[in-house]
Parts: sequence; C-alpha cells; structure tokens
Amino acid sequence: MRSRTPDRLCAEAVELAREAAAQAAHPHRLGEHLGMVAEGERLVTHFFASEVPGYSGWRWGVTVARASRARYVTVDEVALTPGPEALLAPDWVPWSERLRPGDLGPGDLLPAEEDDPRLEPGFLAEDAPPPNSPLAEEAERPERGTVRDVASDLFLGRNRVLSLQGLREAAERWDEQFGAETPMAQAAPAACVSCGFLVPLAGSLRQAFGVCGNEFSPADGRVVSLAYGCGAHSEAAESPKHQAPPPPVIDDLGTDPL
Repeated sequence: MRSRTPDRLCAEAVELAREAAAQAAHPHRLGEHLGMVAEGERLVTHFFASEVPGYSGWRWGVTVARASRARYVTVDEVALTPGPEALLAPDWVPWSERLRPGDLGPGDLLPAEEDDPRLEPGFLAEDAPPPNSPLAEEAERPERGTVRDVASDLFLGRNRVLSLQGLREAAERWDEQFGAETPMAQAAPAACVSCGFLVPLAGSLRQAFGVCGNEFSPADGRVVSLAYGCGAHSEAAESPKHQAPPPPVIDDLGTDPL
C-alpha cells in the first residue's frame, strides 16, 4: 500500500534518479523531471520525460529506496513506462478472432477447434476409437463389408459435419452475397430456381441454394439463392432474329449531273 507522505530523503534524491535515468536512456536525451510518487515506506519513484523516438508520452521511472535508519538513498529500479497520454499498442487479439475471409493463402493451415459450434459429430463419430489408442491404427484399415467400410466407399465417413448453427451461418452468408435482396436480383427477369444453368446442391440446403454454372453470370461458380437472379437467365429472352436489309431505293426520275 502506497504511503501518502513520501520519505524526505528519497523525495530529495532527484539528481541521483536523474543520473540513473540518463544512463538507461543513453544514447537518447533525457527530458525534464515530471514529478514523483510514494510507492511505500521509504520508497519513491521519480519520473522523467522520455525522448526515445517512437515512445510518445512515455517516461523514465526511477525508484529509489532508503533502508531503515540509513542516511543515504540507493537506486532500486529504472524502467521506461507509459504515461497517462502514452502511445500504446492496441490490445492483443487472438489470431482466431483476427482472421477474416480471404486471409487463408497457399500452404496455410486452419484447423477447426474441437468445440467449434459450426460442426457436430458425423453418424460414425461415436464409433471412432480415441486418438492414439491401440485401436486407432486398426480402425484405419476397416474390414470389408462393415458399416464403416461401406460408408467410406460412399464418402460418408466424415467425423464431423455442419451443425444447425453452421448451416444457418452459411445460408445467411450466401444469401447476403447472392440473395433475393441484392440489386442484381431485383432487376433480374426471373429467379435462379427456373434457370437451366443452376446446379442443385445436395442435402438440406438443396431447398434454398444451388451453384451457378453460367460463365457469363456474375455468380458463375458461386452458391446462389434460388430466389437470386441475373440478366443471364436461361429463359430471360430470345435472341433477336436476323432481319434482311430493305431493298435499295433507286431514283429514276431525276438526272445525274455529268
């Protein structure tokens, strides 16, 4: 607990504290004395302005102390500390919260956490042996004819699948980019549900989404809502038919000057 009244000898040891701060600040200059604060009994910290480039508002803090019944003061600690208006780095944010769509590059790995709410165990997850267990290696070589073997042949042996939350978040994301409320869909002649270029999805999302397969559409290769639409709809309009040019008009009443 800090004492309200600083020790007199410690409070008067400004020059001792300045010399210690100057040595720590070298080769940069040391600023003026900014004040002091009592840290405890016979324990005072003196503050000096810092001239170190890039440390705006920081200050050198020199803590001096005096032993009981001693007549001299010694330097206890010197440190560069931020002042009330110091320029500080932003609070650290975990990488999982800093990551944004599009940040993943070639060679980068983004492992999903065990408790990721967007995923839930697949229908075979409860039969899987614990990792690093004696049965784990054996489970990698399923016997022919087992449920796991058949599921593997049908590409159904996923340990985790999208949860209800994961499906909802994906649907909201896709609908925001290529949904019925977008300007393109509002001006479209018809919706994707009736377009011949639509490739339906599988599973529960089939009822609301598909993949655009028209190379001239702005949504080519993207997941689109069935209510989305664009001018490249397969039934938008018929191409204009070629019309023969009118016959030439010959003026046979006048004369041509020679």
